[in-house]
Amino acid sequence: MWLPYACLFAAALLTALALTPVARRFAIRVGAVDKPGARRVNKRPIPRMGGIAIFAGIAVAFLLQHLGTRFLGWPRVLESSPRLDVDYAYVCVAFVIIFVTGLLDDRYSLSPRAKLLGQVLAATVAAAGGLVIGAIADPTKPGAVIELGWLTYPATVVYLVAYVNIINLIDGLDGLAAGISTIASATMFVLSVWAGRLDAAALSVSVCGAALGFLRYNFHPASIFMGDSGSLTLGFALGTISLLSVTRFAGLTTIIVPLVIAGIPIIDTFSAIVRRTRAHVSVGQADRGHIHHRLLAEGYDQRQAVLVMYAWTALLCVGALVMTQVQTVPRIVIFLALLVGSTLFARHLHLFEPVLLHHRDPKTGKDKLVSPDDTAFIKEAERFEEEHEHHHLGL
Repeated sequence: MWLPYACLFAAALLTALALTPVARRFAIRVGAVDKPGARRVNKRPIPRMGGIAIFAGIAVAFLLQHLGTRFLGWPRVLESSPRLDVDYAYVCVAFVIIFVTGLLDDRYSLSPRAKLLGQVLAATVAAAGGLVIGAIADPTKPGAVIELGWLTYPATVVYLVAYVNIINLIDGLDGLAAGISTIASATMFVLSVWAGRLDAAALSVSVCGAALGFLRYNFHPASIFMGDSGSLTLGFALGTISLLSVTRFAGLTTIIVPLVIAGIPIIDTFSAIVRRTRAHVSVGQADRGHIHHRLLAEGYDQRQAVLVMYAWTALLCVGALVMTQVQTVPRIVIFLALLVGSTLFARHLHLFEPVLLHHRDPKTGKDKLVSPDDTAFIKEAERFEEEHEHHHLGL
């Protein structure tokens, strides 16, 4: 039973190890390089497009699974269980779409709308192939289910696109997204094996190997970034794995567990929405308030900050594993403990406090985004506004 999985992991790992230097040279050749900037942590130009190696690792593992099934008598993992009807050809096409979307963004810096369109297209193709949540267990009535009906496909698309973006947003430090994806996919592998979902197990162990192989070059000091070609692919893969376990009929626990596993990216995304809303700036406005920024501000260096987030993710993943093995009451207790602990740590890091504020520039009269730390500018702007108001009132 374990030999096929070991082979898939090794194939993805070795492919990523071998192709990451190739991807680096290609990125330099086409000009896909991240240069130092106000929001960037890197102090020197770093090529991106590491997603080429990650995608290749997953693809090689998939090919090996096909050959193993055909010639070596491996389990036929790409056969849906009686309650599923997934066309894996659609899922493969969806993976290609999301990878190409990220690759184009790495090279040409697509507009947010164009990138979102690619994500929605990939998720729609996967959903059209049967990768959907068709019904959810009714928590108020044991044994009853809530049929999503016409909401099935939109709900699945939103779920997949959200998963894609939470991994994309967490990719801010050397090795962060790759390491978290490695831990998350390893956890999903265990859960998939326990649930007897061979397709999800095969994909998760392949993702784990590809992410770990890339991490060899991406851990601080990184020689290459994964870029959107990597983060979008990993996010889509993790979302797909979680859906393969909850397709058609999703119990409350099977919905919550994937969210717990991805807890760090979800907290980071949610806190970004809260602090930008509080500051009256666009939710899409970039800032330096993400978890990794806050940890660096606390005095951690890059490696220490990443290791803290690895440990946090590992704790959530262990909690998720335990949740699936206990009864309802302890399951709720574990979930609440993880939620409260993570919330307290997020508050300690001031994740919900704005880092950008709107103020009118007294010299130009135009609205300007500034840091709350820029007290000189804020005081000048407030004084100008106060004088302007007094003049308007005739005082």
